[in-house]
Amino acid sequence: QVQLVESGGGLVQPGGSLILSCSASGIIFSLYRIGWYRQAPGKQRELVAAVAGITYGSNTDYADFVKGRYFNYRDNTKNTVYLQMNGLKTEDPAVYYCHAATEVGRIVDYWGKGTQVTVST
Repeated sequence: QVQLVESGGGLVQPGGSLILSCSASGIIFSLYRIGWYRQAPGKQRELVAAVAGITYGSNTDYADFVKGRYFNYRDNTKNTVYLQMNGLKTEDPAVYYCHAATEVGRIVDYWGKGTQVTVST
C-alpha cells in the first residue's frame, strides 16, 4: 500500500520559515518525481516545487512565486522530501500536498492528504 504523509505545517508569522516533510512508503522512492502543490480556499491547486527522481538527476523546479524563498530537496535514504519555506507571505497560506509520480513508462501517481500552512500575525 502506497502512502505519502506530509508533516511540518503550522502557524507562522509573515517572514517566518517552516520545513515541510513528505515521507513515502510502498514505492521505489528514488524513481519518483515528488512535487509539492498547494490549494488555498476557493482557488485551484497549483504546483509549488518539484524534484525529479534519479532518472532525471533529481533536478528541481519552482513556481515563480516561490523562487528564492522555497527550497525543495530529497533524501532517498529516508524516502523523504523536504520543502524549506522561507520568507513566508500572507499569500502563502494553503493546504500543501505531496505528489509522487513515475517518470518513465506508464505514469502512476499518488497524493498525500496535505498539511495546513497558515501565515498570520
